[in-house]
Amino acid sequence: MAIIKEEEEETEPQPQSSKKKIPPPKPRKPKSQPQSQSSPFSFFFYFTLSLSLIILYFLFFSSSLSSQDYKSWFLSLPTSIRHHYSNGRTVKVQPLPNHSPIELFTIQEPEPSPSTVSENILIVHGFGLSSYSYRHVLHSLASKGVRALAIDLPGNGFSDKSMEVTVEGINGVLGRFWYVYSEIKEKGVFWAFDQMVETGQIPYEEILARMSKRKVSKPIDLGPQEMGKVLGQVIDSLGLAPVHLLLHDSALGFTAPWISQNSHLVRSVTLVDPVSSTSGALPICVLEYPVVREVVLGFSLAFAKIVNMCCSKRIRVADADAQRLLLKGRDGEKAVVAIGKKLNYSFDIAEWGGSENLKTVPMQVLWSSGWSKEWSDEGNRVARALPQANFVTHSGGRWPQEDAPDEIAEKISEFILSLPKSVRKVEEEPIPEHIQKMFDEAKSGDHDHIHHHHDHDHHIDAHVYGAEYMDAYGLGEGHHHGDFRRHLTSKDVKFMEQIHQIALEFMRDEEVSKVVSNKKKNSALSSNETGSSGQSSTPMSSTP
Repeated sequence: MAIIKEEEEETEPQPQSSKKKIPPPKPRKPKSQPQSQSSPFSFFFYFTLSLSLIILYFLFFSSSLSSQDYKSWFLSLPTSIRHHYSNGRTVKVQPLPNHSPIELFTIQEPEPSPSTVSENILIVHGFGLSSYSYRHVLHSLASKGVRALAIDLPGNGFSDKSMEVTVEGINGVLGRFWYVYSEIKEKGVFWAFDQMVETGQIPYEEILARMSKRKVSKPIDLGPQEMGKVLGQVIDSLGLAPVHLLLHDSALGFTAPWISQNSHLVRSVTLVDPVSSTSGALPICVLEYPVVREVVLGFSLAFAKIVNMCCSKRIRVADADAQRLLLKGRDGEKAVVAIGKKLNYSFDIAEWGGSENLKTVPMQVLWSSGWSKEWSDEGNRVARALPQANFVTHSGGRWPQEDAPDEIAEKISEFILSLPKSVRKVEEEPIPEHIQKMFDEAKSGDHDHIHHHHDHDHHIDAHVYGAEYMDAYGLGEGHHHGDFRRHLTSKDVKFMEQIHQIALEFMRDEEVSKVVSNKKKNSALSSNETGSSGQSSTPMSSTP
């Protein structure tokens, strides 16, 4: 019994000792599990944070640096672009009735001699381009005796890229924050504090009034109807009708409605690699998304690579960089994207070309023959849609004005000069009412002298009175009323405007008015003396 008890006593602690020696695995496993599970969450957290900071940097910092004033932006441009601007001029158009006019840039190569100029051609660029891209085509067309002009559509090149609109109220917290930021940017950080020191109160009412109704600048976003109005106003103000139109890339989609409605003002249409289902050769997505846009427009090599892949394989890096600078300046990329979204992507070129108004309008299609097989197939589709058009291929890319400008100009001039010469109607513009009134008064007064006095004196007076105002119009002496009207209406619009301005200055001049009034008085006195002498001589001769 004792032995058994001792064995039981010795065997009893064995399981206790065995328990102490075995390491407890359970408490360690839960510690290792959260560590392995937290690593992917931390990775995604830091990744999202980094990406957000990068996006904020591109949105705020780079945009604030790029939004410089017009003068600084212009002086930073290369010499070739500034020279292009100096050769052009701006005209005002008003596509929206309730908004301020828009300044539009136009350029024309040195006009050939009047004996060689026979036709007017207006070049309308495509998506993301400007008139600068067609400078070589303009020069080549001018050398062939064609008056060639190009414009920068609103939102592009040197034309206006934004307009002021009135906004009422501010939506949301972000809108209020952005308004406070714009106020600080405009008036300074301590503006409200200065007002409080001067007036003794916070300018709360003024801030609320400014917030309730204010003018903000927004990118221009014109659709095809508004773009058509712009085209019509340019043609009218420059006196180009009937005009030959050259429409490149997406320009057809913007101007097609206006051409259909005003075909009598169009002499011919030349389509250069037109597109109807997309915005243009340059993808709109590279300008629409902020991060991609800042990379593409921020680095010249990146933009040149995009142009080489999508638009032109032989364009020089300097020329591509010039387009990048014009596209980026004054937030032009935002206006280009807004306008590109207004394009009618359901436009049917076959329906447009087969309309009744365009059956008598000569057409030509210039298409790239070596860009890609898909683009060649698209050209065949356009040729079938416009059976009346003259279909010609060229060796350039989708921006042929950069690849082969001389070839393009040669084909365009051959087509235009093969047509019958354009007949332009010279409308007889009436003489201003106040000028006509003075002529009529002088003429009626002189007729009274004819009935009561000698014809010779009337001829002198009429010649004096008429010549005074004829000379004011730069016509010299010896012109009568009919000759004056015919001579005036034979001049171009610009010359007539100068003549009109000179006449207004002439009549408003006090010294000239005194001279004219003195001449009238002297002429009246001389006529009275002649009449009195005639009356006294008659009785004397009748005396026996």
